[in-house]
Amino acid sequence: MIHVKDDPDVVTFGEAMAMFVATAPGALHRVRDYRLALAGAEANVAVGLARLGHRVGWTGRVGADPLGRFLIEELASEGVDVSEVTADGSAPTGFQLKSMAQGGDPEVVYFRGNSAGSRLVASPASDSYLASARHLHVTGIPLALSSQSRDFAFHAVEVARAAGASVSFDPNLRPHLWTSPDEMVSVVNDMAGHCDWVMPGLSEGLMLTGASTASGIAASYLGAGAERVIVKDGSRGAWAFTAEGRWFRAVFPVEVVDTVGAGDGFAAGLISAHLDGLPLDAALERAAAVGALATTSHGDKDGLPTRGRLDAFIASMTCRPVLAESCAQA
Repeated sequence: MIHVKDDPDVVTFGEAMAMFVATAPGALHRVRDYRLALAGAEANVAVGLARLGHRVGWTGRVGADPLGRFLIEELASEGVDVSEVTADGSAPTGFQLKSMAQGGDPEVVYFRGNSAGSRLVASPASDSYLASARHLHVTGIPLALSSQSRDFAFHAVEVARAAGASVSFDPNLRPHLWTSPDEMVSVVNDMAGHCDWVMPGLSEGLMLTGASTASGIAASYLGAGAERVIVKDGSRGAWAFTAEGRWFRAVFPVEVVDTVGAGDGFAAGLISAHLDGLPLDAALERAAAVGALATTSHGDKDGLPTRGRLDAFIASMTCRPVLAESCAQA
């Protein structure tokens, strides 16, 4: 595993959570046995990038409790730098219960109110860390957790961009965390306007822009200043748009076990390809492959591949990227 000693390729931040995953199918209130695992969109992206061989750091706050210590050790064991993680003695680590998925979406129940992860705060040390990265990855979750974590997110983007880093943004909408849909749309779109890449799902893009097609969503964000807009459409595939053109990537056929983490894997693959200097069509292929492999296990991060497994998986497939103009309803 890689351990970040010098400047990281990528930094991300947010709320990592302990996850109790049911070891047998059934309603959560009937489950008696669980296994402990890591959860959190940004943490999943960090693990995905580390497994692909990149130097990556995750920064955030966890409780000064056993679950917080578990999260730090779990991330470190994956090769993610945790030197800028703070243990908060006055707030607990958030956690969740997750059912055993059987080929689709699991039931997930969160216990995250007033958690340590919602208490992100900037410091000279965090600013220096953020400024040291080539790329910053942001999601919409810290925007929703608290005004404090929201302020940190906007500040982090400002610091990273001032240092010359590229910034990707996955809206990762969690409507139940917001006081109103209008506030969610306003704040998330404000953040999108500060980032280089915007990466919504098709349904998220409809909610955020009012556009019902990938091209309409992309036009909205390209017009607001984004360099790339990636629109994900679940089992169909994903579109990428820039001022120069657009591309489409169909999903890789795999046996889906659990859909949670697919979008995080997709983001990790896209960022990895960017760090490796790949063109956008090849970047979409890598993103689709990592996202597909992420769905092949019960854990949110268990299916994220190493570089060797990724290369072997892509080599075994014959489906290649195509221009979006050849696909209907782009």
